[in-house]
Amino acid sequence: MKNLTRPFLYIVFGFYIIMLTQRVLFKYQINMMVERFGDFDLALHFSNFVPFDTIYFYLFEAEVHINTIISNLAGNIIGFIPFGILVPLVFNSFRNLKKTVLAAFCLSFTYECLQFLFVIGSFDVDDLILNTLGGLIGYLLVKTSIAKVNFFETL
Repeated sequence: MKNLTRPFLYIVFGFYIIMLTQRVLFKYQINMMVERFGDFDLALHFSNFVPFDTIYFYLFEAEVHINTIISNLAGNIIGFIPFGILVPLVFNSFRNLKKTVLAAFCLSFTYECLQFLFVIGSFDVDDLILNTLGGLIGYLLVKTSIAKVNFFETL
């Protein structure tokens, strides 16, 4: 059974990355992405480089439906929890907190840079914070689950 686990996890991880990339980068039509490519004035207009600015806005200032707040804040966290779970399970060299959280940050930063470059969505430093937090939560979930399994195996 263990021989099938690793290939299965690779497949799950691959599908996860494809789905995450589609949700983050390809939520708009391709022709709109091509038209906006490199329009840095527009990209800067929609960007947030101030940590916690968007988070504060959604929590305390925005007069929007609760679903919008949940989608924008919790969605960024929830979207990266599987990353924090899968990376240490799939890649042995990422079985520590620092490497997994750094990998979550790097993937999020890549997505944010691509959004800025193609002017799809917006570059938001708060997305980096929330996505990285999601990776951290995922890592802690998998690590505590493995610790519990190891504990019960020793009984």
